[in-house]
Amino acid sequence: MSFNLARTRGDQLFPVFNVAQLDVMRRFASASPKRFGPNELLYAAGERQAPVFVVTAGEVLIRRPQASGKDNLIALLPVGGITGEISQLAGRATLAEARAGTSGCEVLTFDGAHLRALIIGSAELGEIVMRAFILRRTALISEGAGSILAGRAGDPALVRLEHFLSRNGYPYSVLDVAGDGEGHALVERFGLRDDDLPIVLCPNGALLRHPSEVEVAACVGITPELDPQRMFDVAVVGAGPAGLATAVYAASEGLSVLVLDARSFGGQAGASARIENYLGFPTGISGHALAARAFVQAQKFGAEIAIPVSVLALECAGDRREPDTPFTLRLDNGQGMRARSVVVASGARYRRIDIENLAMFEGAGVSYWASPVEAKLCEGEEIALIGAGNSAGQAVAFLSPRVKHLHMVVRGAGLEASMSRYLIERIAALPNVTLHTRTEVTALRGDAISGLAGATFRHRDGGSEWSGPLRHLFLFVGAEPNAEWLRGCDIEVDAHGFICTGLAGRGPQWSAAKREPLPLETSVPGVFAIGDVRAGSTKRVAAAVGEGAQVVAALHQILAQDQQHNVRNA
Repeated sequence: MSFNLARTRGDQLFPVFNVAQLDVMRRFASASPKRFGPNELLYAAGERQAPVFVVTAGEVLIRRPQASGKDNLIALLPVGGITGEISQLAGRATLAEARAGTSGCEVLTFDGAHLRALIIGSAELGEIVMRAFILRRTALISEGAGSILAGRAGDPALVRLEHFLSRNGYPYSVLDVAGDGEGHALVERFGLRDDDLPIVLCPNGALLRHPSEVEVAACVGITPELDPQRMFDVAVVGAGPAGLATAVYAASEGLSVLVLDARSFGGQAGASARIENYLGFPTGISGHALAARAFVQAQKFGAEIAIPVSVLALECAGDRREPDTPFTLRLDNGQGMRARSVVVASGARYRRIDIENLAMFEGAGVSYWASPVEAKLCEGEEIALIGAGNSAGQAVAFLSPRVKHLHMVVRGAGLEASMSRYLIERIAALPNVTLHTRTEVTALRGDAISGLAGATFRHRDGGSEWSGPLRHLFLFVGAEPNAEWLRGCDIEVDAHGFICTGLAGRGPQWSAAKREPLPLETSVPGVFAIGDVRAGSTKRVAAAVGEGAQVVAALHQILAQDQQHNVRNA
């Protein structure tokens, strides 16, 4: 067994249910007990919609594929053992293979719906199953299981894919094609050229050459297969803290929920190395860990989460929209998804500074987040970070132990106006951090092949400039709303593009609605805005989660009104 966690938490990683617990589980199974012959396949790696099995006789072997072509034995499950991990909770592609032992096996079968019924219907068993699934995903990530990435170390295209998979909590390993190792062997094995790199080997054996994030997501099974004929009670655009909170509370209360995000779950908060002022976590928690828990929790209650899927437009039917008319969200894959209500939780993004050649270095030295992937790339080097908010402060605290020196550059006179006191005090105590106030970056130098090589900075008052070698620059500057996709819907925004809600967002459609807008409702009845994209919102994780919970009460209210409207017109 290759799982390090098995040494300390083996009973939780691979629980064995007793006779009484198996009797309870039988009531939730989706089919009668099923038998598999010796060495018969239960499900293959990369298979979608594979059920979870509980062993009632015989044994089941769990294996995962390796780059060498051989399979690595993860576990041998006895009677009372359970297969599966987080991917199978929502019907995503499996990361391992399950096969009957040499004497065959008998199993209880749980498809996604029946598995969720078990987890929710039996609190005791649900806790055991969820803990096992989460620990298994953690073990797979730590072991580098899952997909295999191969390319040249530091290649921006490879870094981009690493960041995408890590932000989505998906296990992977990276092979360097330089030298005589496994990476080089893969290049020779598949006859790859330089322009094929990086490559991705998916769990099902498929090989992708220089793929996009969307292609990788489809191949490894992150993106679900959406049914355009399905009508959802609510579509949530954005899987940050606000959107995930809406998904958890709405789905747990029986609403059908679709969550769409163009990149990953967690939003900006998901890139925070440590959040220490969130209620209930006195020792702090990483933004990714917090978001990952919410992501799994939403799936536990049956929310459908589609990543990476971009919403290109929202069709609102104009001023003539009737209360029960569904909204249509046009997606980048050509599909149109329908929902009775929409929650805009698309958040905000960091602004791009006005430097002529900035785009050349994005992903090649310039980053808008500070994850372990970036931290590894800039280990032992001199770097700069621009920004004065809490996210910038958290990034400084995370990066400073790993780098030679960190220059923190802010346009203002200090950090007090925009950063929490605990972060200011922590930064002041870091010996390798220099704070440059009233300063801005004016130029970047380097080339498209080797990436960023240096930068020039200017003091805003005296005009003095200084330059230095620099391989990495992190930008945490201001925020712009992710709301361009709403332009065709004529939703009221403020002077900065943030969405107006409540009475401030009242538009012409309200005369037909014959009611007042609810607190988080936009100028279009049935469309709500929460979190950072909303005008006047408090840019904090706790505030976003609070709005995500608050909006669910309003969703119930308008959905009930639409139902009454349908009854009257029936």
